[in-house]
Amino acid sequence: MSTLEDISAFLQKGRANETKAAVQKAIEEGIAAKDILEKGLMAGMSIIGDKFKRNEVYVPEVLIAARAMNTGLEPLKPLLVSAGVKSKGTVIIGTVKGDLHDIGKNLVKMMMEGKGLKVIDLGVDVSSDRFVAAAKEHEADIIACSALLTTTMTEMKNVVEGFKAAGMRDRITIMVGGAPITDSFCTSIGADLSSPDAASAADAAVAVCAKSA
Repeated sequence: MSTLEDISAFLQKGRANETKAAVQKAIEEGIAAKDILEKGLMAGMSIIGDKFKRNEVYVPEVLIAARAMNTGLEPLKPLLVSAGVKSKGTVIIGTVKGDLHDIGKNLVKMMMEGKGLKVIDLGVDVSSDRFVAAAKEHEADIIACSALLTTTMTEMKNVVEGFKAAGMRDRITIMVGGAPITDSFCTSIGADLSSPDAASAADAAVAVCAKSA
């Protein structure tokens, strides 16, 4: 197996220290930082994402794989910066105002980062004003709103309206997700996309950013 395949394999098993050591070995072998990221770390996370979609792995496995990816990124980040490797796009993510659930949101964030997107996490109980302010500050491509409760999912409409009021609606893609969210609800509030799971959300976000690149 090549060092890049080792990185992917260790990451999939959630073996953080071995992932980091394999990344370090790849750096010493002179492999380009971009290749280590895309063909090692991101390749491994992509496999985990596909298995998650097929119910072959579950939330705990995704969490430990994401932790391994973050550990593996530590020695790589300075090289990516100096090589001028840019993220594929910028996503602002948060659980909407009144809702304090974050497991689903955190999973989506990890999957998106695993696809090479820059993700700004606003946390939970996020107002529409905070989404708008963060989108301006970070020049975001996508807003990803999460809700787990039927009582808070209506807050997503306020986020859409907030972007309209700010004159930004036409240049921001608004994604919505969470247990009670359906495609018809997404359409009814004027949002752009909804996804049934974290891996699908990450794929959809990459596709959106690729179109606008």
